[in-house]
Amino acid sequence: MSHENWHLQKSVPLTLVFALMIQAVALVWFFAELDSSIEANQAKVTQHNARIGNLEQLVQGQAVSLARIDENIRHIRETVDRVLEGDE
Repeated sequence: MSHENWHLQKSVPLTLVFALMIQAVALVWFFAELDSSIEANQAKVTQHNARIGNLEQLVQGQAVSLARIDENIRHIRETVDRVLEGDE
């Protein structure tokens, strides 16, 4: 066995440097796109929250209207029952 020390060559192929630069650019581009996507999603979430708030108000208004309709129907039935009992 030889006891030669191994070492790296000081010359680096230009293609390796080029490939590393392309990977670095691709990585920066990926994170920029990711950040842009996150910002777009945050804007959409804000819009959806506002829309949900409006829908909740509308649903609450419909529930109140439905309760009034139910109360009116109950009074109409009571009136019809009294009229029918009075005719007999």
